[in-house]
Amino acid sequence: MVNSFALLLFLQVALSFVHVTRLQQRRQHKKIRISKGSVDDEISRILEEAKIVSQLAHEIMESNIEDGEKQTRNPDVMAKSFDELFPNKLDDAEAAAVRLEATMKMLGMKKPKDPPQQEPQQQQQQVEPTSSLSYPKIKSPVPAPPRPDWLKVPFTDTSSPSSPYKQISDNLSKLSLNTVCEEASCPNIGECWSGGTGTIMLLGDTCTRGCMFCDVKTAPTPPPPDAFEPMKAALAVHEWGVDYIVMTSVDRDDLPDGGASHFAETVKIMKGKNPSLLVECLVSDFKGSENSVEILAMSGLDVYAHNIETVRRLQKHVRDPRANYDQSLKTLKHVKKVKPDLWTKTSIMLGLGETEEEVISSMRDLIDIGVDVVTFGQYLKPSEKHLTIVEYVKPETFAMYKSVGEEMGFKYVVSGPMVRSSYKAGEFYKEYLAKQKIKQ
Repeated sequence: MVNSFALLLFLQVALSFVHVTRLQQRRQHKKIRISKGSVDDEISRILEEAKIVSQLAHEIMESNIEDGEKQTRNPDVMAKSFDELFPNKLDDAEAAAVRLEATMKMLGMKKPKDPPQQEPQQQQQQVEPTSSLSYPKIKSPVPAPPRPDWLKVPFTDTSSPSSPYKQISDNLSKLSLNTVCEEASCPNIGECWSGGTGTIMLLGDTCTRGCMFCDVKTAPTPPPPDAFEPMKAALAVHEWGVDYIVMTSVDRDDLPDGGASHFAETVKIMKGKNPSLLVECLVSDFKGSENSVEILAMSGLDVYAHNIETVRRLQKHVRDPRANYDQSLKTLKHVKKVKPDLWTKTSIMLGLGETEEEVISSMRDLIDIGVDVVTFGQYLKPSEKHLTIVEYVKPETFAMYKSVGEEMGFKYVVSGPMVRSSYKAGEFYKEYLAKQKIKQ
């Protein structure tokens, strides 16, 4: 089976050479125009990727993968991931490099050494940079200066047995519930939990997707959802005594509806116990299923949240190939179509190479489909296996996005270096409602 996966990689090399041949033929007939660089540059990039993929295939053929290793090394998983990470269309050398590193991470292998570069011939012309835009990569140099002071999280004492942090932690453990705060290594866990706000993560702790920024565990077939989880979650929230709860989940592409009915059942049980409870659900795109969106939108929740994560240009560098910008916009737009008065919310990470123009363009896209709330926060890589930060965004830039967003007409904008999608969600929501009452 391992050899079968290696053969698939060799097939990818063959497809690369077919692509090169077609480019050469089309060039001869003057039927091709490539915006980024010349035809020769494009061919060189394809051949370079083919060379690396070939080396990877050879290394797989020579490796002995023992029984009992991680599930992600299962040959069936490799074959499935191959289709997702190596589409036949090699349209972007940067994206190809990210896909290659993701595959190597999945296999637990080190990147092959780059082949020695030949000295350029004197008559060869210098190749000008094709773009000044930045892209995130794995193990790239960290931007200078070192991590700035505004990214330091204030100390929170979590040792007291009577602290809200301790109570939430013990309660979640007792009921075998997961939180995105822990699974995604959120830096604000002490501050949020000590303030009495926690985020419950439904549908288990293992995701079927592998986004390059996320620290949650991944597998193609996670364990089935806990049928009693909706009741457990409702019981936990009731014991906390909170009036605003955020529920999120991993992506569950293995489930027919993506987990929408599981969410809906949880919302209904919680609202049945406490009708005044405000419920926010931060969910996946459900693979673009409008039916799944409708199931959750009509469950009685108060805020429907789905994150676009980054600007359009960086989607394929940051998110799993099964997620994309337009599919996320379609999801948020359909919520408003089904239930116009239901709040929609999304979040964008900054510091991944986006430009101010791209961020503001994304804000326009969001306001055009009726999104009510947007949040901005600094991307911080959770480990060396994830994308490196391209830029430390300054607090004044976050303040600028907040001002622009409010002028555009969002109900409220939460923007700051340490802001995350669920960061103090209840406090900001209730603050907005309080301001509206004062205006009335």
